Amino acid sequence: MSLWQRNNFLHMQISPKNFTLINLLQLCSNSKSLSQGQQVHQQITVSGSHYDSFVVTKLIQMYADCDDLTSAYKLFDKLPQPNVFTWTAIVGFYLRRGMYEKCVQNYGLMKFSGVLPDNYVFPKVLRACAHLLWLEGGTWIHKDVIVCGCEFNLQVCNSLIDMYAKCGNVGSARWVFERMGERDLLSWNSMMSGYVYNGLLDSAVELLGFLRLNSFEPDVVTLNTLIDAYCRMGLFDEAWGVFKQIEYPNIISWTTLISGYSKIGEHEISLRVFRDMVTRGMVSPDLDCLSCVLVSCRHLGAMRRGKELHGYGMKMETTTAFYGSAGAALLIMYAKCRRIQDARNVFELMDKSDVVTWNAMILGFVELELGQLALECFIEMQRLGLKNDETTISTILPVCSLKYGNQIHAYVMKNRYLNSVVPVWNAVIHMYCKCGSIRSAYSVFSGMAFRDIVSWNTMIGGFGMHGHGQAALELQQEMNQSSLCPNSMTFTSLLSACSHSGLVDEGLKLFQRMTEDYALTPRMEHYSCIVDMLARAGQFADAVTFIHKMPVEPDKSIWGALLAACRDYQNVEVGKLAAENLIHLEPEQAGHYVTLSNIYARAGRWDDAVRVRKQMESRGLVKASGQSWIETVNMEIANHNFQ
Repeated sequence: MSLWQRNNFLHMQISPKNFTLINLLQLCSNSKSLSQGQQVHQQITVSGSHYDSFVVTKLIQMYADCDDLTSAYKLFDKLPQPNVFTWTAIVGFYLRRGMYEKCVQNYGLMKFSGVLPDNYVFPKVLRACAHLLWLEGGTWIHKDVIVCGCEFNLQVCNSLIDMYAKCGNVGSARWVFERMGERDLLSWNSMMSGYVYNGLLDSAVELLGFLRLNSFEPDVVTLNTLIDAYCRMGLFDEAWGVFKQIEYPNIISWTTLISGYSKIGEHEISLRVFRDMVTRGMVSPDLDCLSCVLVSCRHLGAMRRGKELHGYGMKMETTTAFYGSAGAALLIMYAKCRRIQDARNVFELMDKSDVVTWNAMILGFVELELGQLALECFIEMQRLGLKNDETTISTILPVCSLKYGNQIHAYVMKNRYLNSVVPVWNAVIHMYCKCGSIRSAYSVFSGMAFRDIVSWNTMIGGFGMHGHGQAALELQQEMNQSSLCPNSMTFTSLLSACSHSGLVDEGLKLFQRMTEDYALTPRMEHYSCIVDMLARAGQFADAVTFIHKMPVEPDKSIWGALLAACRDYQNVEVGKLAAENLIHLEPEQAGHYVTLSNIYARAGRWDDAVRVRKQMESRGLVKASGQSWIETVNMEIANHNFQ
């Protein structure tokens, strides 16, 4: 039944007076004017129209639309037989408030009461399933869609595509898409977004061509989705090309680029794009954009920029809105910059009933390398009865011992809303790798129904971490057959695996393939892996030659890898070269002087050892000893009540 048919149906069965009241209630619903709606309610009571079930239904819809569920339910309970319009209002209320489980539960109650759902309620409850990542529930509702004859309704089909894609079942999303009687641009955008969401980036780009063949022209949503796809593929020239096609880029266009650079670790570029956006003055940053930029500030340790964004956000938004959206990123940024009091202040201003607040605090402790306090925060969260989410689990697992990690693994397996979330399983794999249980990690990896690029990279890195270089290389071959292309991080993990396993020839071939076969530009971590690999194998001359041929200036990771190997092999001359470069880059780091002095001492070159020590002392540098800074911070935070 269309909206016009619904209104016509009501119009035929109510009096002109009541029809006028219903129109007034609709205006109040549209404008969210609760006080005016209450005045109309008084008129309805005085006129005796409150006995008309259609009028009461519209009242319930008005109260639900104005977020006054208490009043809506008082009227709802008085209805002898609530109809589908009434139930739709209640389901819609829960959806708007983010109470997705309640939304699905009320849909079930509606069916249990004998009311048949229609094409207005289906999109709402399907959206709730998408937010819950509840594939089983969404499939169950899809069956109802078919039973009720709504399987060709445009809005219902678009919601089904979105639900299936967000729940990781792209095949079913495409099945619905292919069988649609008619499609609009939203149908195409939903399918493209589904591909991007699930990492099937080539399919998303390919779909754009079919969209045009079907006489549709991409809108800004389509182009933003395409920018996102190219950013995830690391094709930033192509992403910029699409961006330039948008006559008036909106905040999502800019935020997608900013976030894309941030996700691959190009945080300086991310901040430059943000500055360019602000300089142009065409759009103003919203809370999502500020959150993305704060992530880059966190990784760069750019506290001054972060504080400026903090001040800007407070001027632009209410305190509740700002901390509700950007508070988590802000808290973690302050924690990363060791600003304990600032992080604490942000925590106190955030909503303690929101899981996002606790996730931020847990990650803040993780950033401060205070794993035990992160665990205590997690335990306190459970004690308060707050339901954790996939972010909570993914954040806490890296600091878990094997015993506690096993318990969380069991918890994940028992909970439907977690056991289909790929990032959670990636975190479980990482936890087992970190704790030395490589068999358990591989068992989890092998049992995953769907793996993304992070799954493969984590397992490859785990094999490499434990000296199973050959297994890492074999896994990469298996990955090539899975239609996923290795990315920059894959090669970092593979090269590190070769380094830890002494597979020098294999590592050099991989480095060559990375540039020639996959057209990836080596980053500093790739160069560092090669230097580390050569130095670990005792090939110091080759390592030094490689450094001198690098197209970029070597940083501390390069010289640090070389110096560490020189200490193990007692190579004095190359160790001197590495230490001198490190001292030039970080003259205030006492550890570099100490390492070089120890190399000299072990070689019996006492005069050189003493000279280096005196050089260190002349600069007022003293090797850290006694209680560490982290221990001091640990004591400070442990004495504070964060509740």
